[in-house]
Amino acid sequence: MTQHSYLFGCVGSGNSGLLGFQLHEREADRHGLRYLCRRVHGGRRITHEKDLSALLRMCRGFGYSGLSIAAPYRQLAAEQVDDMSEAAARRGFLDLVLFAEDGRMAGHSTDVDSCAAAFARGLPDRPLGRVLQLGADGVGNALAHALRDQGAEHLSVVDPDLDRAETLVARLNAYAGGEWAEPFPVDALRHLLGQANGLVNAYCPTAHGPDLTAALVEVLRPDLWIFDFCYRPIRTALLREGSARGCRVVHGGGVLVNEAARAFQLVTGLSPHTARMFADFADLTAGPQAHT
Repeated sequence: MTQHSYLFGCVGSGNSGLLGFQLHEREADRHGLRYLCRRVHGGRRITHEKDLSALLRMCRGFGYSGLSIAAPYRQLAAEQVDDMSEAAARRGFLDLVLFAEDGRMAGHSTDVDSCAAAFARGLPDRPLGRVLQLGADGVGNALAHALRDQGAEHLSVVDPDLDRAETLVARLNAYAGGEWAEPFPVDALRHLLGQANGLVNAYCPTAHGPDLTAALVEVLRPDLWIFDFCYRPIRTALLREGSARGCRVVHGGGVLVNEAARAFQLVTGLSPHTARMFADFADLTAGPQAHT
């Protein structure tokens, strides 16, 4: 019997949550589905496994079909599910939990493939000899694995927390089977950019965090390509400066669209209209003047 009603939730908070929900709901409308999206947690930080386990059980009991897991809960959630996809097991992270009829919970990692698809769509035929990546958290983890899968020859990882960069690099090199990636402190940024073919920004600073991209504006080159995951606003300062200097630039909105499309497919079993979801994203992020 075909299912026509779904309840989808998000654990955690983030600027992409509401936008992702709107992409899900618009796609569901095209398929004639009743598809409700709700944020189930966005307040007090979850710090204990038992709290997250209780939350997942509660959502399963309320009849949720699946949950999007936002940072910083993706590693913690991986320890709570019964089954994991190959991609999620490889990374030790997940971003989607599905609830089966028998009560089992399955974890999936949609962001690596989504990052790879966004690279391929936005920056076809880009040189991938040496890439500089800013940021080593969950987003950085996904982008780094996507770069490896896309064929990047070497990755330099910079993060204000050098331990975090070293942890990511150790995981990447264990997967790659060699010294494919290297961690570096922030003060190496300008030197590393001079050697790089491309710049990937996976670090969106908080109110109290440093803006790593500000130190790079003066040394951007026309032969450099730039992928900035931070897509709020769509034209970040890094992308504006890069474009002004002749760089090929792409924002990270394609990652969100591909993640939403893949999650919708896993939740419903239906093939999403990804091209229309890109049009939805453009409409939802357009300025008010675009609708007047």
